[in-house]
Amino acid sequence: MMRSLFSGVSGLQNHQTRMDVIGNNIANINTTGFKKGRVNFQDLLYQQLQGAARPTEELGGVNPKEVGLGMSIASIDTIHIQGSLQTTGVGSDLAIKGTGFFVQKDGTKFFYTRAGDFNVDSEGTFVNPANGYRVQGWMAQDIEGVQVLDVSRDVEDIVIPVGSKDPARATTVVNFACNLDKRIPEIPENPTALQTRQGTWNTSIKVYDSFGDEHTLLVEFTRVAGTNNSWNAAVSVDPENEYPTNTAIGLGAEAPAAGGPAAFTVNFSNNGTLLSAEDGEGNLSDAGNVVMNVAYDVQNATPGEDGDLVRQEFALNLGTVGGFINSITQFAESSSSKAVNQDGYVMGYLENYKIDQSGIITGVYSNGTSRTIGQVAMASFPNQGGLEKAGDSTFVVSNNSGTANIGPSGIAGKGTIISGALEMSNVDMASEFTDMIVTQRGFQANSRTIQTADQLLQELLTLKR
Repeated sequence: MMRSLFSGVSGLQNHQTRMDVIGNNIANINTTGFKKGRVNFQDLLYQQLQGAARPTEELGGVNPKEVGLGMSIASIDTIHIQGSLQTTGVGSDLAIKGTGFFVQKDGTKFFYTRAGDFNVDSEGTFVNPANGYRVQGWMAQDIEGVQVLDVSRDVEDIVIPVGSKDPARATTVVNFACNLDKRIPEIPENPTALQTRQGTWNTSIKVYDSFGDEHTLLVEFTRVAGTNNSWNAAVSVDPENEYPTNTAIGLGAEAPAAGGPAAFTVNFSNNGTLLSAEDGEGNLSDAGNVVMNVAYDVQNATPGEDGDLVRQEFALNLGTVGGFINSITQFAESSSSKAVNQDGYVMGYLENYKIDQSGIITGVYSNGTSRTIGQVAMASFPNQGGLEKAGDSTFVVSNNSGTANIGPSGIAGKGTIISGALEMSNVDMASEFTDMIVTQRGFQANSRTIQTADQLLQELLTLKR
């Protein structure tokens, strides 16, 4: 009878523990990134009343006689199944689709979480605003003007400097892809204003100097008299200014000096594709890309020691010999005023940032440029069920979780990052309520065991009467 009492006690205690886990699951049903727990039971010890006997020639075998002494908790598992994703529209909110954890740091200690409700603090550090833990990743490094992410380095704090400056960049290349209508007539020797306008095609684009000042690049194309496939191109920068910029153009590796020719000739094949270009000095372009070098005076720059104005240069890329997709062409089709693009811009400020599926953070500046800032790191474990819960929706490494494998998302089994969303709790209310009913009935049955054993003891005590 005493055995049944203690078995019942063990049942009560452990069913209460199971109820505690269920209560915690239900309490966190709306907790971001929460992973539910599950309790498994196992029988405890057995008192052997009679051992087993092997069969003999006269008798068969006898099974052992054992009385159980209750039950215990086999495990309390953390169930790491995917939770539903809830769209928030907040760019700094991150969710993981698949396996893996975000990496956070508090001093020298690392924490791992599925709750991605992050933001920046007053110093621009990417943090969990609920506890101040700093999100870990890699900052982009500037190598010869190119932003490079080296994910082989140790992780570090991510800083998003909202409001920081992006310096102005001078134009270094202007790409052309316009078409010159082969049907445009030649300009006669003594043309009228109308004939001049009909025989000329202009194309313009904005370019920038080292200060970020805007200038207008104008290229005027006119057919070379007496030819079918050659055009003269006059190049000028800020031609409408009161004091026009001193512009020169050439094919040499260096920028043409002030006072040099400001025009070149472009030749086409009978197929309408680019054939060659010739500068004012008679230099003919090589096969391949046809690039003319343009130089102009920066009016507002401090003159050099010799008193000369500062010369700014850029490349005028006409395209590829024989090409027509990203090249200047001559077809019997309307001329198109299209200098495709140029790479200069004014100074800007970091206004916003976005995070892609790889966790790469890209800054968006007020001048229309974008620049890689950093990348959010993710961690995976050989046994994620072995992680210890540390509160604040975080986990820490244990002796049975294995070492964290930290790297970019989408690599080595890690999931992808969804920006503007959060992972909700994976607690299922219907399942928890069902487990609650089963647990309550188990608790109730064990209490009945104790009550019945108590009645038996009471009957035993009354035998003396």
